[in-house]
Amino acid sequence: MKTLKEYKAEQMRDTEFVKEYESIQPEMDVIRAIVEARTSQNLTQKELAERTGINQADISKLENGTRNPSVNLLKRLADGMGMVLKIEFVPKQKV
Repeated sequence: MKTLKEYKAEQMRDTEFVKEYESIQPEMDVIRAIVEARTSQNLTQKELAERTGINQADISKLENGTRNPSVNLLKRLADGMGMVLKIEFVPKQKV
């Protein structure tokens, strides 16, 4: 049985897969940032919901990628975790 890392390496040889993978990367980065910020403070989704007034089910949807957050929602999440939201534009890497 292959590990996830081995499977990903195999799939990354497929140009169509790479194109799709790269197209969802910003969303995955947002999800990863939300989950890492929350778990780094040992907060449950329920506790974060109580701090922010955002429904726990909505936080779950954000974290599993079935809902895209607005900037205002991200700011509320950051504030609820005692953090500041920072968004960057970075130059594309030349191929």
